[in-house]
Amino acid sequence: MPSAPLFRFGVIADPQYADLEPNLTLNRYPAKSLDKLREAIEEFNRHDLAFVVTLGDIIDREWKSFDAILAVYEALRHPKHFLLGNHDFAVASQHLGGVSARVGIPSAYYDFDHSGYRFIALDGNEISVFAPPEGDPRRQEAKELMKRLGDSGATNGQRWNAAIGEAQFDWLAAKLRETKTVGEKVIILNHYPVFPENAHNALNSDRMLSLLAKHDHVVAYLNGHNHAGNFGVSGGTYFVNFKGMVDTEDTSAYAIVAVYNDRLEVTGFGREDSRVLVLPGA
Repeated sequence: MPSAPLFRFGVIADPQYADLEPNLTLNRYPAKSLDKLREAIEEFNRHDLAFVVTLGDIIDREWKSFDAILAVYEALRHPKHFLLGNHDFAVASQHLGGVSARVGIPSAYYDFDHSGYRFIALDGNEISVFAPPEGDPRRQEAKELMKRLGDSGATNGQRWNAAIGEAQFDWLAAKLRETKTVGEKVIILNHYPVFPENAHNALNSDRMLSLLAKHDHVVAYLNGHNHAGNFGVSGGTYFVNFKGMVDTEDTSAYAIVAVYNDRLEVTGFGREDSRVLVLPGA
């Protein structure tokens, strides 16, 4: 086995900062996330990382919360990529359209490449009852999706879940075809899980899974949202749900992923699990 990976990157899920009292029922301590994030960044800065990705729920609520937590990220010496989660839209209605710009991403969904890998960062919030402005038809579409799921006995028809829209789905499908043609491996990043079955899964998780199953070059799908964490393998793709940093009073959760030719090695810190994900054909 080669002694050095192709590259490494850091992963943070659900820091969910706000200057609030703890939610003891959910075991969440949003005010403590600033210190937990500082600790994670100090660790990341000790390593040679290509970038650090935050998989959504940067804040718990309130527009002003972005000021405090984004200031902590300024100490990070590596490039950073943000995704948005449901809590990032728990802000006053006039700010809903400005969340992406506030965290410095030019588009709510985007992609970037590194050393033969294409990272596809999705905007999982498009069809939801919280991210579109009041009166937007996407809110009604989300309600209808939730009702259909509930009527079918599925557990994920919840108001805190969401789905990607048609244009983004088509964009994702086109990116998967394009990357296959040029021989890139793909890692998908989203706030919302799609597998294994869970009450936190995206509202259109079945459709997403069907699309991914057609593409054997999608090696991993990384997400947050379900703070307990989760893991599964479907259609040759690893589905890794990272644990929520905001949870518990005095333990954190974050990870460094080392990418090798034949495997991904996830080194977990705090409550996060470490895993070796062997790539097909290795």
